[in-house]
Amino acid sequence: MVLKITEELSDRVNRIVRHSCCNCIDDNCLLLDDGEEHSCVQLISKYGIYCNYLLKCVLPAFPKLYGDILAYNEKLKG
Repeated sequence: MVLKITEELSDRVNRIVRHSCCNCIDDNCLLLDDGEEHSCVQLISKYGIYCNYLLKCVLPAFPKLYGDILAYNEKLKG
């Protein structure tokens, strides 16, 4: 499931990724590490939540932001 986000929400998400995601080291993702560094997918994404780890493990710890993202997606549904 991909959740859509605005640029403002993206800025808030990126701050949380950099400070609270245990897999984000120097803006690289340890989960994608195959011997070479890979940029964190979420940090380069401006309009959606594409990281399942972020969606399932990190965002629920930030209920205000998570609620804002869910509310925005409900608004998009009409």
